[in-house]
Amino acid sequence: MIDLDDTDRAVLRALQSDGGLSAAALGKRVGLSQPSAWRRVRRLEEAGVITGRRVVLDRGKLGFDVVVYLGVKLAAKGRVSLADFERAVCAIPEVQLVQHVLGVYDYRLKVVARDLADFERILRRRIMTLPGVGEVESNVLLSEEKG
Repeated sequence: MIDLDDTDRAVLRALQSDGGLSAAALGKRVGLSQPSAWRRVRRLEEAGVITGRRVVLDRGKLGFDVVVYLGVKLAAKGRVSLADFERAVCAIPEVQLVQHVLGVYDYRLKVVARDLADFERILRRRIMTLPGVGEVESNVLLSEEKG
């Protein structure tokens, strides 16, 4: 574990809100020079605290207006391997997130769709035909307050 000071935490908060900040912009935001900010980021990357940066897309502008979280319970754990299910579900482009969880369901999926009819098609033709799928519970996202 790496020791983090208040400046490291400020750097991480700034990068979480905008991972595309240049070292100069990051330095201005947290009160460091550009070289100092760059060295901090480099040290955090080398320590494995920062593992990458992502581009966040606006789903609505791309035409994906529906987000559904699915709880998936596998029908027969002995007959289908978890790896087979995971490999198949990860191949579905509309599935944005696959989480293996402990609880009522075996997996939690985040699925994006253009509309409810598109989601129904994805559910019937892709999700329900995956190896080992038993019970599925759908929760449609109505709003999102924190990103």
